[in-house]
Amino acid sequence: MTEVVAESRRRARLRAMKDFLGRLFERGGAWVGTAALTFFLVLAAMPGPLVGPLETAATATGDFLTSPDSQHMLGTDEVGRDVLNLVVHGARISLTIALIATVISLIVGTTVGITSGYYGGRVDVWLMRLTDFFFIVPSFVLALVIAPVLVEVVGRGREILGFRTSLFVIVVVIGLTSWSFVARIIRSQTLSLRERPFVDRARVAGSSDVSIMMRHILPNLVPQIAANGALVVAGAIYTETALSFIGLGDPLQPSWGTLLSLAQQAGAASAGAWWYLGAPGVCVLTVALGFVLLGNALDDTFNPRRRVIP
Repeated sequence: MTEVVAESRRRARLRAMKDFLGRLFERGGAWVGTAALTFFLVLAAMPGPLVGPLETAATATGDFLTSPDSQHMLGTDEVGRDVLNLVVHGARISLTIALIATVISLIVGTTVGITSGYYGGRVDVWLMRLTDFFFIVPSFVLALVIAPVLVEVVGRGREILGFRTSLFVIVVVIGLTSWSFVARIIRSQTLSLRERPFVDRARVAGSSDVSIMMRHILPNLVPQIAANGALVVAGAIYTETALSFIGLGDPLQPSWGTLLSLAQQAGAASAGAWWYLGAPGVCVLTVALGFVLLGNALDDTFNPRRRVIP
């Protein structure tokens, strides 16, 4: 009997997943976003087998700012390194930074949003005033002010969790300055969920506030967290690119933003080296667009009021 029930539940989950994927991929944006992200995730997952180890000035194989040819499909940089090699290795750094920063942002935003919406009163007022501050001030401006200070506090040249100091600070700063949008969404959903009968039953049963928030409210917020998380990733990529472009990145672990910074310093624009600026720039735009398209498709799928196929 137990096996029959388990099998029935498994089939129900499979049907629900199939139905969800069917509704998601009815939207063209979901296909485009998924295809773009899959391509770049593959690049980030195995840069070595695809283009070899990261080239340095000592191992450069080309000449100064050589235009694309059969040997160097995306040309070379100012010291002769293959730009394709740099861009593929940069995909791992940029996507890793953006995804980890997004996880931090979602954790902070979800915690603040649930706490604010569930307790209400003064807790809600104070948390929302804090959220409004981070919402009004652009995350890039906050990151620009905080990042250099933290780099000096933590110390340069160290390696933390596989990241050198500057990149680790960028991850933390982006995560801690881009959560306000998520918090406001989660709060609005929590205000509705806390009035539902299942929450009242949990209170009557003696469940603690933390238990109610974690076991009863949070699972119902997963669709909103997933949909908005994809949009947060896009913002994190832009912020990381901007911070690295102004010199806060690490040339030894080059992200796409760092490559744009190096290209600007090398005078690629004035030298007509469009490939040096264009390759990482197109990657940033494509990945950000992919996350936006996927996030919008998820939002349309999860939100009954927006289930209108374009």
